[in-house]
Amino acid sequence: MNIEIDVEQFARDIKAGKSIGGKDGALGPLIKQLTETALAAEIDSHLAQDLFKNRKNGYATKTMKSEHGEFELDVPRDRNGSFEPEIVKKNQRTMSGEIEEKILALYAHGNSYSQIANMIEDIWGRLL
Repeated sequence: MNIEIDVEQFARDIKAGKSIGGKDGALGPLIKQLTETALAAEIDSHLAQDLFKNRKNGYATKTMKSEHGEFELDVPRDRNGSFEPEIVKKNQRTMSGEIEEKILALYAHGNSYSQIANMIEDIWGRLL
């Protein structure tokens, strides 16, 4: 699975008049992309620490609910079943408002689309 954070699409949606938040807002797909990227980094870290030749074993899809609607989240699995994600727990079905609030705060502080894109890539790049 190739995961990319498409902040350009987010910016195009906003420029085209799509709302930032809400059920059909531009923020929902961006949150999905950020979450899947973080999950991919989590499983890579988990597998790097495993000494028993554990490896990736596909994805499980679950429906997540957030303030910005529902979306299908692809959660990576490992062969041994020992992977316990931190950003979205195994039985978790709702997203925290934390990510949404941070992105909205960047807009409220007058940051441009490209500034926000650079900040997101910089923050998540360092975490991953």
